[in-house]
Amino acid sequence: MSKLADRHALVTGATGVLGRTIAEAFWNEGANLVLVGRSPDELARLRAALSASVGQTSTVIVEDLTDPAAPGRIVARAQELVPRLDVLVNTAAEQGPIGCVWENDWAAWERTVRVNLLAPAALCRLAATWMRRPADGLRAKIVNMSGGGATAPRPRFSAYATAKAGLVRFSETLAEEVGPWGIDVNCVAPGAMDSSMTSAVLRAGAEVAGPLEHKQALAVREHGPGATQRAASLCVWLASAASDGLTGKLLAAVWDPWETLADHRKDLEGTDVYTLRRIVPGDRGLKWGER
Repeated sequence: MSKLADRHALVTGATGVLGRTIAEAFWNEGANLVLVGRSPDELARLRAALSASVGQTSTVIVEDLTDPAAPGRIVARAQELVPRLDVLVNTAAEQGPIGCVWENDWAAWERTVRVNLLAPAALCRLAATWMRRPADGLRAKIVNMSGGGATAPRPRFSAYATAKAGLVRFSETLAEEVGPWGIDVNCVAPGAMDSSMTSAVLRAGAEVAGPLEHKQALAVREHGPGATQRAASLCVWLASAASDGLTGKLLAAVWDPWETLADHRKDLEGTDVYTLRRIVPGDRGLKWGER
C-alpha cells in the first residue's frame, strides 16, 4: 500500500529543485497535493507532469511568501480546496544576500528572514488548529526545511543561517505545543544539492561567498543533484505513519540513519538527541564549568 495514500499534503516552494522532488515523491506514494509557488506557469507544468491514480487530486496556489499576507491567503484557499490537511511541508526558501553582514542590503536581509522563518512559522500557526487530529489514532505532520547555518556558524550567509536556526528552534517549540493534538513537527537538513542557491554562490564568487563555500558549490555543480532524492525520501517517511511519535527533531537526510529511527523511538523520547542545544564546559570534559 502507498505510504501516503488518502493523505492531503500542502508543499510550499513546489517548483524549486527540492520542492518539486518532494512533490513528485509524495504523489508517487499516493498523496493528494496542494502545490504552492510563485510561478503559475511552472506550477501548471508540474501539475501536468503528475500522472494521477484513481481518486488522487492536485491543486495549485500561486503566492509569493515575501508578502506578509501570503500565509493567510494560502491557508484560507487550501481550506476551500481540500477537506483536511494531514501534512504541511515548508520547502520555500531564499538564499538571501551573500557577504559580510555590514555589506548586505538590509532590505534583502529582512526579506530572507521573512521567507525562511516568518512565513513558515505563520503557515504552521495558521494551519495548526486545522490539522488537529480527532481521537482516531492518526497523526498529522509538519516538516520544515532546515539548512546550512542552523547548527554551526555560516559566515557570509548570516540572513539564511539566522532564519534557519530560528526555524529549527521554532519547530522544537511547536512540537511540544501541538503534540497533544496529534501533530508531529520535525525539521530536515536536506544536504547539498544543485539548485538556484548553488548558482547564487557561484555567481557571487569566492571573494564574496568565501573560498570554502565557493569550492563546495563547484563540487555540487560538478557532481549533480546528490542529496535531493534522499531528502525527499526522508520527507515521505516523516509524513507517513512510520514516523508517528517522532517529533521535535532535526534530521540530516544524508548523514542520519533515519530509515531505522522507528526502532529507536523509545530511546529518543525525552532526550536532546537530534536537537539544538547549548554546549557547557562539562560536555567537553572541562571541570571549571561546574558549580
